[in-house]
Amino acid sequence: MISTYQLALLALGGALGAVARFLLSLGCDKLFGLAFPYGTLIVNLLGSLCIGVLAAWFASRPDLGMLWRTTLMVGFLGAFTTFSSFSLETWHLLQIGEIGKALLNITMNIGLCISAVWLGIILTQQRVG
Repeated sequence: MISTYQLALLALGGALGAVARFLLSLGCDKLFGLAFPYGTLIVNLLGSLCIGVLAAWFASRPDLGMLWRTTLMVGFLGAFTTFSSFSLETWHLLQIGEIGKALLNITMNIGLCISAVWLGIILTQQRVG
């Protein structure tokens, strides 16, 4: 059973991750301009780096428990970028020798998600006119 305290920490991590993403993206837009989505790229790179660091750190420090792992990895990084989760899961598949599954994961996440954006736009444009 998840306690109210655990949910509150998860929510706090998520709120801080969302704010961090917004501010970093805004700063990148001001620094680099809007011609290329550098903000998103940098957020995804930092999120992927951070989730790798945290995954290794928590693996070496089981005494820290699930509360910190959930707060930082699911809450903060989950709101900061879901790309970090995708990257860690793909890396894990590669580590255990599931190269085909890793490639499928990459292909499906990129291909299907871009297709879902396209579908959402088409459906909305049809309804809105």
